[in-house]
Amino acid sequence: MRLPKPIKLNDSKIFRWMMILFERAKEIGEEGEVPIAAIILDDQGRCIGHGRNQRNKQSDPLGHAELIALRQAAWIKGDWRFNECTMIVTLEPCQMCAGALIQARMGKVIFGADDKKRGGFGGAINLSTHESAHHKMIVRGGVLREQSKKQLENWFIEKRQQKL
Repeated sequence: MRLPKPIKLNDSKIFRWMMILFERAKEIGEEGEVPIAAIILDDQGRCIGHGRNQRNKQSDPLGHAELIALRQAAWIKGDWRFNECTMIVTLEPCQMCAGALIQARMGKVIFGADDKKRGGFGGAINLSTHESAHHKMIVRGGVLREQSKKQLENWFIEKRQQKL
């Protein structure tokens, strides 16, 4: 049995989605959350899940944008398997989220800035290529990297200045 492949997205469509996510991340940052946003597209290119960081607002250590998008998409899809789907997120998923994406059998993950401290897809460790990974996925990082990195850096600078 052949599994469906994720939709092919050209750079123009990916950049448009990332710009939407940057706008959402900006709103999230203004609310005091780390500005990270994620979406899941089905094999037709439709958004079936979106998430934003809500750890502080919900007092939830699992309130990561990727996990929220996964829960929503699973509910809409009526399935926990995402072989044909694509996640787009502004920051490289952490190791917890990377593990969840592998468990969910996500077809493709596209992200903006790398996370050298906690990244699960190459920043700190690459779980998608680890010998223990039972599911292989396509991972593309560095899409609009500088813009994503700058958005996060500026948010953290502003937060530090507010504490002074």
